[in-house]
Amino acid sequence: MAQVSTYLNFKNNTEEVFNFYKSVFNTEFLGEISRFGSIPPHEGMPPIPDSIKNCIMHVALPITDGHLLMGTDAPEEMGFKLIHGNNIHIAIHTDTKEEADSLYAKLSAGGTADMPMADMFWGDYYGSLTDKYGIKWMLNFASAKKM
Repeated sequence: MAQVSTYLNFKNNTEEVFNFYKSVFNTEFLGEISRFGSIPPHEGMPPIPDSIKNCIMHVALPITDGHLLMGTDAPEEMGFKLIHGNNIHIAIHTDTKEEADSLYAKLSAGGTADMPMADMFWGDYYGSLTDKYGIKWMLNFASAKKM
């Protein structure tokens, strides 16, 4: 079965970011956290610089209903050119208003409340925010009763 996940790139603070999300969603990492220092040497590949050996190569965290949030540090030493932007939102559809409010409060701590949680004209309970790491989130609860 196909699965959708969201992959996030950070500049050397992926571990901090994912520990924060782990605390928000009360889940555990899927498998081990892979680090650049664990890449086995092979012919034609230059050695991994000491400065990035402890950086995260891959981490996966289940957040809701089978959705995986995955990420990496994006070191320039490995050819990454990281540019933060507003082109990614993570949309979470909750089972209750209370769950939406709880996630909104936790994710917006230290960040920016772009649109506070509120009943919307289309009948859903919705809000959006930018967390303290620059990631944009949309939270939505679709009530049974539509306007």
